[in-house]
Amino acid sequence: MELNLSGKTVIVTGAGSNIGRAIALAFARERSNVVVAEIDEAQGGQTAAEATALGAPALAIRTDVTKWESVQGMVRTVEQRFGRVDVLVNNVGWTRDALFVEKTREEWEREVQINLWGMINCTRAVLDGMIARKAGAIVSMGSDAGRMGEFREGVYGACKAGVMALSKSIAREVGKFGIRLNVVCPGMTMPASDDEIGALSMWQAQENRAWRTPEMQARIAKAYPLRRVATPEDVTGAVLFLASAAAGFVTGQTLSVSGGYTMM
Repeated sequence: MELNLSGKTVIVTGAGSNIGRAIALAFARERSNVVVAEIDEAQGGQTAAEATALGAPALAIRTDVTKWESVQGMVRTVEQRFGRVDVLVNNVGWTRDALFVEKTREEWEREVQINLWGMINCTRAVLDGMIARKAGAIVSMGSDAGRMGEFREGVYGACKAGVMALSKSIAREVGKFGIRLNVVCPGMTMPASDDEIGALSMWQAQENRAWRTPEMQARIAKAYPLRRVATPEDVTGAVLFLASAAAGFVTGQTLSVSGGYTMM
């Protein structure tokens, strides 16, 4: 299948580790211009270096997706360097595995700021350029927690439901400009090694680290019809497809890549 992603400029938020890193490197293999928008400069720089080693022009830009000025500055830098933004992947996310009543208000607010406002800020920042060029693709990370509700992921799930609903609404508004918005909902996907866990990663939380033990992964796998936990590379194919010309008539859709955890 011809994806026609060579030479396209792609921003991937939170690409310093895990799914975001895998997505950035997958675009690099397609010879896209890869922009790693990452608050952790060390992790972001490492991913950009890996993308460059694959033969793709790559740039890491320190970005706090919760800050409108930071996002605007990142997009301006990308446009100055590469001329345009063809694809935005809203990947960055954060949560802590805990019951709703066990979390603090600060944690709820952090979840909303990163998971929902981050998507809002980045999407708005690239839309003017895409509208002017009458082309563009935005792929955002959702979650099956937002499709069905999930134990210990209340506010996170609410944010991801918002990502899906907002993507559909904006898709209706900007489709006339040739801009497409779609959502991918990964299953449980964990960093392959501790080297991928930066100081600001959600995987620093003790509750989240507990998911990575062999015993817990075996328990998690039983919840999936395919009986395994996802790898970051399991998610990249869906993202590349939805960002590509091959999906040129696909917009406003949500695709679960979760081993059959939900079927709808």
